[in-house]
Amino acid sequence: MRNIAVKVSYDGSKFNGFQTQPYGRTVQDEIEKVLRKITKESTDIHASGRTDAGVHATGQVFHFFTNSSIPVERIPIALNTILPKDIVILTAVEVDERFHARHSALRKTYRYTIDTGKFPAVLGRQYRLHHPQSLNFVAMQEGLAYIVGEHDFTSYTSTRSTKAHHVRTIYEAKLESEGLFWHLTVTGNGFTYNMVRTIMGTLLWVGQGKKQPIDIKHILERCDRSLAGPTALAHGLVLAEVAYDIQI
Repeated sequence: MRNIAVKVSYDGSKFNGFQTQPYGRTVQDEIEKVLRKITKESTDIHASGRTDAGVHATGQVFHFFTNSSIPVERIPIALNTILPKDIVILTAVEVDERFHARHSALRKTYRYTIDTGKFPAVLGRQYRLHHPQSLNFVAMQEGLAYIVGEHDFTSYTSTRSTKAHHVRTIYEAKLESEGLFWHLTVTGNGFTYNMVRTIMGTLLWVGQGKKQPIDIKHILERCDRSLAGPTALAHGLVLAEVAYDIQI
């Protein structure tokens, strides 16, 4: 039995999330359907984590077990030949049987992009939140600094979360401008349900002057979701990278 780790990118616009759902199109279902065709096995995949409906990925990772003898370097080609155009397999490597895409992950990086132009840039707008109102970039940067470190992120987590706790460690959080496009990039050991989108929604409050930068810290400490800002729309979010102690 071989264990294969795969890096995949996808446009989440027309998916009801990554994980199999009782209804709607999902990334997992599309991949498993094609894997069953090429391996002739009933194959289940296990991802580094789920992404919600409308969220994209450039560096999602999953693994699967197979008895197939297909050379690992041929797996991306075989999958991409059949998969729909909004899913692209980037790499595949054979890994130790103990490797697990979720449990073996060391850190994840998400990126959220907003378009601050008066009118939305038409090309690529499905990957950016358009926010034409004036924002205070410096204040947003200042507020963002308070989420770095180990914290209980209950205030920035959906009330629908089923996790036992919401303690996570953020290694790096930055806001950078690329002309009219502003990119929030957050790297941590894990993320709770809607965490990055809620942080983005609260930062927008800070940028609009509805909250002060220090309020990001105060909201964090209160562990009360009702104090944080709205959950930013899904289409601006991308799972950019999942890092391991091996190269995938």
